[in-house]
Amino acid sequence: MKDQFVVPARLKRTSFVLMGVGLLTLLIGIFAFHGEHGSTRFWAGLLQNSTFFLLVVLASAFFIGATTLAHGGWQIGFRRVPEAISMAVPVLGGILFVILMLIAFTGKENIYHWLNAEHVKHDEILSWKSAFLNKGMFTAFSVVTIGAWSFFAVKLRKMSIEEDGWDLSAATGRRIVWRNTVWCGGFIVVYALTVGSTTPWFWLMSIDAHWYSTMYSWYTFASSWVSGIALIILFLVHLKRNGYLPMVNEEHLHDLGKFAFAFSIFWTYLWFSQYMLIWYANMPEEIVYFKPRVWGEWRPIFFLNLLINFITPLLYLMKRDTKRNYSSMVFISVVILVGHWLDFWQMVGPGTYKHLVFPWYEFGLGLGFVGVIIYVVIHQLTKAPLVPKNHPYLKESIVHHT
Repeated sequence: MKDQFVVPARLKRTSFVLMGVGLLTLLIGIFAFHGEHGSTRFWAGLLQNSTFFLLVVLASAFFIGATTLAHGGWQIGFRRVPEAISMAVPVLGGILFVILMLIAFTGKENIYHWLNAEHVKHDEILSWKSAFLNKGMFTAFSVVTIGAWSFFAVKLRKMSIEEDGWDLSAATGRRIVWRNTVWCGGFIVVYALTVGSTTPWFWLMSIDAHWYSTMYSWYTFASSWVSGIALIILFLVHLKRNGYLPMVNEEHLHDLGKFAFAFSIFWTYLWFSQYMLIWYANMPEEIVYFKPRVWGEWRPIFFLNLLINFITPLLYLMKRDTKRNYSSMVFISVVILVGHWLDFWQMVGPGTYKHLVFPWYEFGLGLGFVGVIIYVVIHQLTKAPLVPKNHPYLKESIVHHT
């Protein structure tokens, strides 16, 4: 069994090329974007991509935490894949933190209107929210959040690698299960209080500071979670096609496909519920978010999201054979990632640079982040055997069938 991953030269070159595209796009943005509109688009593109891709790689840590707390064994055979992906959290978290601090402390009011203290004084809604929306809270929360995510991602990975050197006794098995359950439980609490609550409020919803939605964080979670599943599928299929993980088969791929299918529907449920309730109430302070997206220039992108992120996965993944085919799953995973990237774009764009533009700059930056993720993951995969041999649930993964 090929248990030690060797980085293919072609994949490594691909990561460098993509990072090069991202860096070149960033440089073009620095020199090409002038004035208030150009500056707004420059920072909005960075905010959108860094937030989206950080939440996507963080979803791998959530996958580990959720399946561990459920005492799942089917995923143990490929657990090292989401572990490696989650190690991109400290890297992308550091990038996002720098971007957030530059936006906050260089006064990018075109991104976050609440940064203008004088404007807040004369705005009743923003004045009421100022105890929450201020630089101090924004900075402290960002530090704690990104720090906690990075800590847990590294801790879960470190524990998994340590366990490779332990024995196979029953007592050791119980210890492995117990300590993983404790640490994953702690992470899930942190994840729920951040991704499921305050993180999207600070980083994304406060772009449209007059507007709020109690479903916004769940909507953001659903988008990043299904994208995270798609990313796991892509790396897993790559390993399988190169002769790794022989104990992982179409049964495991099928289950990941069911996750992608189910949470694409869950995302749609939140998409519809948030829109329907606001549309039905027709209250000015609520519909202000949807006016540019549904009746303005961004209307095509808003409804394109529904086509890509709901109709396509629904029809494509409904069939059992599709979820057990490598090529089919690669295709739909790419579609899901692109679709939810577009979703984050329409979450940021209308509230910042307003007008719909061709997203060459945003997409170029996105390719750069993809390159960073590939580079981090492939090097993490080389640092430990691809299968956690001493995990007591490994046999369950080997004999898994659906």
